[in-house]
Amino acid sequence: MIGDMLSKIREDKNISKTNIAKETNINVGHLTHIEKGERNPSHKALKALCDSLDVPYQPIMYTYDKKLTEEQTGYEIVNHIKYDAIPMFDTLSGFAKVPHEYASSSICLKVQDNSMAPKFNQNDYVYVEFNTPLNNKDFGLFEYKGKYIIRKFIVRKNDLVLRAEQDSIDDIVITSKDEFYIIGKVLGKMEK
Repeated sequence: MIGDMLSKIREDKNISKTNIAKETNINVGHLTHIEKGERNPSHKALKALCDSLDVPYQPIMYTYDKKLTEEQTGYEIVNHIKYDAIPMFDTLSGFAKVPHEYASSSICLKVQDNSMAPKFNQNDYVYVEFNTPLNNKDFGLFEYKGKYIIRKFIVRKNDLVLRAEQDSIDDIVITSKDEFYIIGKVLGKMEK
């Protein structure tokens, strides 16, 4: 996935591989292998690529060992990952112990409403792994129309749906005109 992200960023910014190669001292052939997912860049090379592309390192680093499935490639997940921004927090409540099964967590986030009850209730804490490709029926943290929501991610033949667990809350059917971003995958909730 990291190669897909780097290729997308380079294309979004209209920068040639030749220019990136000159700035980073990374051979064009090696850069091509990275973008095709045939090789992963070293951390030093990734930092140089991020500097050259003028994007923060950490959001790209979260994609490092991720592999895309055919389904994820089909819904063009790389178009729904923020690569030029990092999360902002109003407060830090403390630190959460991370159970082994959620070792890839990036943050532990407090659920703000009951839209996902009984799976995730208001005031539960959930473990979220940033910039993770989602599969059908995974739970995710999304940015949609300027709001941050937790929903079940549904992949249908012709569209994507963000679904609440509460029947009284309508599905959000994502259209090609909608701008939405996958912030991360909700791995599970903190046990009390």
